[in-house]
Amino acid sequence: MTAQTASLAVNGGPKSVTLPVPAWPVVGEREVRRMEEVVRSGKWSWLGPHETAFCREYAAFCGTRYCIGLANGTVTMQCALQAVGVVPGDEVIVPGLTWVATAQAALDIGADVVLVDIDPETLCIDPKSAAAAITPRTKAIVPVHLYGCMCDMDAILALARTHGLKVVEDAAHQHGGIWRGKRAGALGDAGSFSFQQSKVLTSGEGGAVITSDPEVYRAVFALKQVGWGPTPEAAAGDDWAAPALEPANRYGHNYRITEMQCALLRGGLSRLEEQTRVRDENAQYLAERLRRIGGPLRGARRDPRIERQAYYALTLYYDAAQAGGLPRKGYAGALCAEGVGVWTTYCPVYRAPLLNLYDRTSPVPFRDPARLQDYKGLRLPNVEKAAEQTALVLPHTHLLGSRDYLDQLVAGIAKVNDNLAEARACFEKGN
Repeated sequence: MTAQTASLAVNGGPKSVTLPVPAWPVVGEREVRRMEEVVRSGKWSWLGPHETAFCREYAAFCGTRYCIGLANGTVTMQCALQAVGVVPGDEVIVPGLTWVATAQAALDIGADVVLVDIDPETLCIDPKSAAAAITPRTKAIVPVHLYGCMCDMDAILALARTHGLKVVEDAAHQHGGIWRGKRAGALGDAGSFSFQQSKVLTSGEGGAVITSDPEVYRAVFALKQVGWGPTPEAAAGDDWAAPALEPANRYGHNYRITEMQCALLRGGLSRLEEQTRVRDENAQYLAERLRRIGGPLRGARRDPRIERQAYYALTLYYDAAQAGGLPRKGYAGALCAEGVGVWTTYCPVYRAPLLNLYDRTSPVPFRDPARLQDYKGLRLPNVEKAAEQTALVLPHTHLLGSRDYLDQLVAGIAKVNDNLAEARACFEKGN
């Protein structure tokens, strides 16, 4: 039976994708051995050998002077923003399409979050929208490298220089990406990473801040180490990953990462470069195949300044007009039934339930509500269009598949494209 005549899987037909989705996380015997060693050692936290080694290895990988391991990718953003000088009452510019924790981290330290529109092609922060949002209270910009794209860092860094702003990259989706010779996270004043379960470098939970600024390093370290930070001599020397500590005259928390997490991360880091290369090649293969088959779905156009694209997910765009008006939800449902496991994007940050609880449950009760953006009434046009109509993403696990697996994904997409009337009828019936 050909793709043109086969009944869609959403309508009871056979699935196009019969090979299994590549497993994630990938774990080898090295991690198993190291985890056993950690458990038997009794050294489970607080600057153990694996934490020290991982921080050195990840700083070297990213091309920065320092890396500080933390408990998760939300507190990394909190600490990075505080370390670059954000204080209560400052404004932090954040894109309106990102995981809500990017904004939450700024709100949790008393900053006022100003949400701005995105570039419709990359889904990342629009530099012109960011420029229009700058006020005398603006202290920092948070460019979020989202899904399978990177921000226009040339424009963001130029904007920051012009206005004297700090740049804290949210690189939770971009472990290993390279923009004009520099790794994602290493372009601004600090970079924030998440190692949560779904990320391409994972320890279940965890995070890191990278920087080459010794003062940012010392501040982040004290913030995660209950107010104890590296001495200036330690920051300047070779022992920065396991430094001598002193009271830092700064309020801090216990945001420490564990030895178990770092044992897992060291194994993942040893595979990251090769996995990034494979994902990048496979993403380009899928984008080219989509171009050849035509239809309502295409891949994001790649910025030539990106030398290596990392992928938390492959960013895709759907045009309902090319599908006879079939809503994105119906198209995505038909793809998923075929085994092409696409996701929709995050909801706009300003509609996230967590953000809209701050007016009555904020952990920073001294915030002046009159200064806050009207999140509930906010509508950013490019964010709205991407989140509600056009954008789909294919998670990174699919990009580790064999060419046979990728060809089955393409066959599933082609099958839906060739049977759009059937997909629409199923959607209208509620299938």
